Amino acid sequence: MAESFLSIIADTLLKNIISPTIKQTISLLNASDLKRLEETMTYIKAVLLDAEKLQQHNQILRLSLTKLRGVFYDAEDVLDEFRYDALRKELNTVRFSSISIPFAYSLRMGHKIKKISERLETIATDFKRFNLGENVQILQNRPYVVPSHRDTHSFMTFKVLGRDQVKENIIDLLVQPRGVETMTVIPIVGIGGLGKTTLAQFVYNDERVSRCFPLKLWVCVSEVFDVAKVLCNIIYIINRERCDGLPVNALLTFLQSLIKGQKFLLALDDVWDEDPVKWNELRNILMKLDDLHQSKIIVTTRSLAVASVMGTHNPFELKALNHQDSLSLLLKWAFKEGDEVRNLNLLGIANEIVKKCRGVPLAVRTMGCLLHGKTNQHDWELIRDNDIWKLDQQENGIIPVLKLSYNHLPSHLKRCLAYLSLFPKDTLYDTDYIIQFWMANGLLESPKQDNDECCECIGLQYFKDLWSKGFVQDVEDFMSYYHFKIHDLIHDLALNISQEECLIIYQQTVSASENVRHLTFADCNPLRTPQLFLKKLKGVRTLVFQAPSEGLRVIEKSFLSACILYFKYLRLLELERCSLEALPNSICTLKHLRYLNLNRCWKLSRLPKSIHKLQSLLTLRFSVVKLEVPDKLQRLINLRFLEISAADMQLMEIRPGNWSSLQFLHILNCNSSKCLFEGMQYLSSLTCLAIFGCRELESLPRSLKHLPKLEEIEITFCRKINLLMEPQVIEDQNLHLSLKRLKIFKAPNLRDLPRLLLETSTSDLEFIKIEGCPEFEALPSWFQNLTSLQRLEIIDCPKLSCLPDGVEHLTSLIQLKIQQCPTLSDKCQPKIGTNWFKISHIQEIHIEDQKIINSW
Repeated sequence: MAESFLSIIADTLLKNIISPTIKQTISLLNASDLKRLEETMTYIKAVLLDAEKLQQHNQILRLSLTKLRGVFYDAEDVLDEFRYDALRKELNTVRFSSISIPFAYSLRMGHKIKKISERLETIATDFKRFNLGENVQILQNRPYVVPSHRDTHSFMTFKVLGRDQVKENIIDLLVQPRGVETMTVIPIVGIGGLGKTTLAQFVYNDERVSRCFPLKLWVCVSEVFDVAKVLCNIIYIINRERCDGLPVNALLTFLQSLIKGQKFLLALDDVWDEDPVKWNELRNILMKLDDLHQSKIIVTTRSLAVASVMGTHNPFELKALNHQDSLSLLLKWAFKEGDEVRNLNLLGIANEIVKKCRGVPLAVRTMGCLLHGKTNQHDWELIRDNDIWKLDQQENGIIPVLKLSYNHLPSHLKRCLAYLSLFPKDTLYDTDYIIQFWMANGLLESPKQDNDECCECIGLQYFKDLWSKGFVQDVEDFMSYYHFKIHDLIHDLALNISQEECLIIYQQTVSASENVRHLTFADCNPLRTPQLFLKKLKGVRTLVFQAPSEGLRVIEKSFLSACILYFKYLRLLELERCSLEALPNSICTLKHLRYLNLNRCWKLSRLPKSIHKLQSLLTLRFSVVKLEVPDKLQRLINLRFLEISAADMQLMEIRPGNWSSLQFLHILNCNSSKCLFEGMQYLSSLTCLAIFGCRELESLPRSLKHLPKLEEIEITFCRKINLLMEPQVIEDQNLHLSLKRLKIFKAPNLRDLPRLLLETSTSDLEFIKIEGCPEFEALPSWFQNLTSLQRLEIIDCPKLSCLPDGVEHLTSLIQLKIQQCPTLSDKCQPKIGTNWFKISHIQEIHIEDQKIINSW
């Protein structure tokens, strides 16, 4: 079921063909060729939907569409080259000395355009033989319209239908003390889609369980059971520190110092490995962490053999939901609360659709997402009667459901979903990374010129649409970005639909289709000599080297040089945690490169001096690396995202006009710097500033007040920083900023908040989080002026003893969390606390383990 995605590519191509940049570069000499190309593309775009539907029953048409995809990609590459060269001319201070050079350039590019046009005309002639679009009116360009988006957050509050008794039985086993000589291990077993992980999450998050276990740990194990990796993940959950590469004994010692004999609950999700030796090794380590053996473990798995090896209790084998629970689940996802009673004519069809789902919760939920917002009876009947239900029903009916839901996705979402297949199963995705991946490959609609919305906003909306349609799960909201996963069966679907374009290369891979555009080198074997078949893959755009669970990925410089030589149209290069000591200079010839990740390449000491030639670059990451940074790096004027660690902060001054497109600046582990860059005021497009592990940093620069688009500041593990920043009476009196979020974590010297930035953002400020700040004693008296504040979290600030006067007047404040602040928590106790009157108007309050919901 390889997907072509041609309609959305045609849309983008047509817009680029008629753009002013292309027309100016071609010049009048080639105007007729460009006009021909535009006319041919307009016709092809008009008949594509017909062609894509008919290809399933026509082999010749399918071959024509395969050829068309190749031509489309070649056309994108040519147009990209236009844009790159046009930008280079703008930046180059040395203009052409004679007319012959631009004339020759125009002639050469015009020849490329002509070749593309001829190939497209041949395919258009083929289409006409199939009588495609005989009555089709030429379509006009239609921009992507952001749909009205339903509240995805509310989905997480659904009860676990049909599993109430099983849930209570598991909770009983967890909370009841039992005299045993080993840890209790409770397996939950069932086929894919039955809701093992969902049930475990409901148990894990139950208040009774939280009260019983002061420490809870959730680790996704997946197909490879690696004891060291499990221990590293546990350490990261507790204190957010990476310990990759440490031996198991060292990890055990570190864990013992962190857990200190606390009783804990460990959830091991999605275990596949049946090897008892590995499990016994992990169990013996865990038992050393809790001498009384009061800690307990939940395991989810598809395998009874795994349950037998690991379990100390009979497994809870999940069965299909009964019909009534399935129907209730479908209606909860298909309708807003109460709407089902206004659409009783659809209940009969709903019953028939539920029968086809065979009691598999994932199938039922996916159908509910597909039907959401549809109240026309005919729409429901079309889904009920779709031929796809006749497919072989593996995994209890889930495959037809997933394919049917996928078929109803818009083309742009189909491409984005397919792209996720480049990552291993059980990957914890980060929307920041994924959106940058989508952007690098041109999968996002360009924002309208009259709209302030950015590409990243459009990408976030794409993610939310996939979420609302049930294709992503386990979503965790971090305000400005999300973490998420996709179900194993959704991953299988993504692999299936992307098989013509995406390829995961293993050690045993010996061939690949020349149509492949995106590559992942999956296993972590050393890469020294490129496989022969790679040379044939001239159209590759994405190259990902999967990082190992510990240590560095061994990649010879000659191997990477060969890849750069073969893949000259690369748009994305992911090299995180590779062993390279230097990048090949040829990397600077990659005109199309938009994304480069060098994070944690610890041996890397410098960047090529010509790095500034990568003018298409949108994202550059090189954190946790001590690099000599070329000064010319600032010439990357298209750069939107920069994540940087620099030896002694060599980029000491930002000059006017440089990094003018930069929206996200992440500064990590610049340990010797007491202050940030000079010239921060020139980052006029900056929306997010994140600072991590800069131990000597003492303050933020006042020049941040000149950044009107700055929406978020995040400060983590900066031990000396204090944020005292008072406004000047005259100089700052008319200042209006747009800061929405301030997050501070592990700042032991913090005593003050930046009044200059917060009080001048009173109409925009939404969220403040202060965590792990032992010297923070008081919120300021001016805090009452932050009238737009919606969420406030104060965690592990033991010296903070009261809330300031005026908090009761913050009527926009709807959520408050106070944890690990003993004195403040006592004063905020409902009814009896001396500070309760200041917060009693807040809708949702979390005080230590209490959750208080006020409804008026």
